[in-house]
Amino acid sequence: MTKPNPIAIDETQESAEQLRAKILELTARYAEVAHAQKPFVAGQSPVPVSGRVYGASDMQALVDSALDFWLTTGRFNDLFEKRLAKFLGVYNVLTCNSGSSANLLAATALTSHLLGDRALKPGDEVITCATGFPTTVNPLLQNGLVPVFVDVDIPTYNIRPDLIESAVTDKTRAIMVAHALGNPFDLDTVVAVAKKHKLFVVEDCCDALGATYNGKNVGTFGDIGTVSFYPAHHITMGEGGAVFTNGATLKRALESFRDWGRDCWCNPGCDNTCKKRFGWQLGELPFGYDHKYTYSHLGYNLKITDMQAAVGHAQMDRLDDFIARRRANFASLKATLKPHEDIFILPEATPKSDPSWFGFPISMRDGAPFKRDDLLQYLNENKIGTRLLFGGNLIRQPYMKGRNYRVHGSLDNSDKVMRDTFWLGVYPGLGDAHINYIVDAIARFRKNLA
Repeated sequence: MTKPNPIAIDETQESAEQLRAKILELTARYAEVAHAQKPFVAGQSPVPVSGRVYGASDMQALVDSALDFWLTTGRFNDLFEKRLAKFLGVYNVLTCNSGSSANLLAATALTSHLLGDRALKPGDEVITCATGFPTTVNPLLQNGLVPVFVDVDIPTYNIRPDLIESAVTDKTRAIMVAHALGNPFDLDTVVAVAKKHKLFVVEDCCDALGATYNGKNVGTFGDIGTVSFYPAHHITMGEGGAVFTNGATLKRALESFRDWGRDCWCNPGCDNTCKKRFGWQLGELPFGYDHKYTYSHLGYNLKITDMQAAVGHAQMDRLDDFIARRRANFASLKATLKPHEDIFILPEATPKSDPSWFGFPISMRDGAPFKRDDLLQYLNENKIGTRLLFGGNLIRQPYMKGRNYRVHGSLDNSDKVMRDTFWLGVYPGLGDAHINYIVDAIARFRKNLA
């Protein structure tokens, strides 16, 4: 007599909701088995500078969204935008497909006709920092604006606040700067200069989610803030970003540029939010032309999928712990590397700030007994990841040749960053064993040179 199979399932008797629950339960079990964290083995396990930190709940959210098969932005995106807005303390958050796209949207929104006489025009100048990631600056060039490069401060690695006001001319219309490696720039100075000269401020917070200045989240001091959710960043959805603002007019411009440039503000799958879809007359279109196909800006499609948003929403549960771990790893590195201050310039937080560190930047002191690249090669051979401070002095990059920009003052510190600066990881996937291994490796390298 054949025995019944105890794991056989009569799926015809189960509802979609019951099947979904079983799938999500199995997803959690799979995550715990297939994605379990491996123990760290010194000398064998890699010590990366960044990476994804995730678990069963993140994978369940991804699968939950996939089962909806909505694919474009939907219910999870709505939840994520609202939750991120609450965390940041802003009215409007709009997701997009990367932090670089967020910067593109932020800069481009400042050119919108909705801003009237304040709209930026080709040839207008925007003050920025000479070091950092290219896509803080590239949107300015793409919009025909003129970046004005100011030198960097060492050891905060932010724009030098003492040079900002003297960089202002009658052509200056905005300041667009990144908070370097999660360390806020001097917002008191930037905001004061912006108010005095009636300038827009864009805060690139792609590396700084959760950092505060005077107890307030970065990204909320200026007109627009941006953030990235690339795997290296504070929370991840794979690819993705967001732009945020308290301004209603800027929000409308950002949304239009993100959504093909259309004048309509309906969400995907929705119609007639304005209650007069066929009652508009705009441009030289005939009266009643469908508002969903009326375009008031030269826009793009930079939206994310709901599956990405589902992961981002789940990651928000971990954000406070992630930030705390980054700060703890930073503090541990700084304390244990202090004996090496004779050759290293160790990083400092900007006054009044509580950074949400993205990395631990180090500069070689002048006259150090070895070159930066010699140390980096040794660390790499010992499976310890390092990174340079992104593009170094950006005006030295090959793509900047022939571009329209202006340099204010010298860029001596920016050149030093280009030659002598690197950073180590502090991301939440690293623990005390990783940090100790990094510091021990640096000590061994120095000892071998003695």
